[in-house]
Amino acid sequence: MAAFAHDFPFDPAHGWTPDESSPAPAPAAPDDFAAFWRARHAEAREVATDPELGPVEDERDGVRIHAVTFTSVGGVRLGGWLALPAGGPAAYGFVVGHGYGGRHAPGPDVPLPLPGAAAILPCVRGMGARGRVPGIPDTADEHVLHGIASRDTYVIGDCVADLWCAASALHELVPELAPTAGGAPLGYLGESFGGGLGALALPWDERFGAAQLTVPTFGNHPLRLTLPCVGSGEPLRAHHRVHPEVTEVLRYFDAATAATRLELPTLVAAALFDPVVPPPGQFAVYDALAGPRELHVMSAGHFEHPGLDTEQEALRAARRRFFAERTAAPRNGRGSGGPPLSRSRSSRA
Repeated sequence: MAAFAHDFPFDPAHGWTPDESSPAPAPAAPDDFAAFWRARHAEAREVATDPELGPVEDERDGVRIHAVTFTSVGGVRLGGWLALPAGGPAAYGFVVGHGYGGRHAPGPDVPLPLPGAAAILPCVRGMGARGRVPGIPDTADEHVLHGIASRDTYVIGDCVADLWCAASALHELVPELAPTAGGAPLGYLGESFGGGLGALALPWDERFGAAQLTVPTFGNHPLRLTLPCVGSGEPLRAHHRVHPEVTEVLRYFDAATAATRLELPTLVAAALFDPVVPPPGQFAVYDALAGPRELHVMSAGHFEHPGLDTEQEALRAARRRFFAERTAAPRNGRGSGGPPLSRSRSSRA
């Protein structure tokens, strides 16, 4: 494992090494965990998303990028971007989650993993240039605590619903992707905050066929609450010290717990050193996955370091291969197709 000079008052690796098994099993789910999420999903699927496509804002990497708005749960109107193939109809579709810094442009999420793909890149409520909602904080430290007193009011649940509504909006805007038109299952891409949201969202939605979760957050909350960081886990730790009862709410929003229900082929890119998302939580999400899985190990996440460009290119290549393999195999439903579990290692700095 590479050693990085840093001035954090803690070890961003938290003693993690790639040969260890998970430091703890995925936290046990509340008895009504599945019922809670299925009800949230059913509510989101009933939303009339009424998407509106804006003008072309950019054209690159084989896609035209438009502004887009759509409605999510609670009547909240959100925005983002829609990438459409420049050369003809879409053959594949992706929903792309973003990190806790929000999204201010499509950025490095384009190019997409497959040629001929379309994608919706939403800003979830409260975050990013097109996700502002009155009353919801737009900084990660405050956003992650918004409504946390109850599982029914916690903003993370609504952010998961925003992804489900984004998928509905994508199917309406690009009708050739809809299941009724014989469209291929959607892919999901999510990094950090978006990786954690994806783990929570995907077990309940049959419209998705494969996923990539990069340095996913929200993995194993009981463990996270013991690990210092400079990301959203730190305000949670501070809140927990004053309100220990919050652990009962967090049980419903644990990405590792949700991963035990996630049967889709999933590529997890996890880092050995990460000051923002503690690595043990990232690996906990991977270890808990119920379906075909692949682990891509990076030397560092959320950290500028020599060799970063090489690692990012290696991850992009792994992503292209992963989704190409899934689209080449017969689409026989959830958890089918693709190679058996494998581990890949990115270039070391």
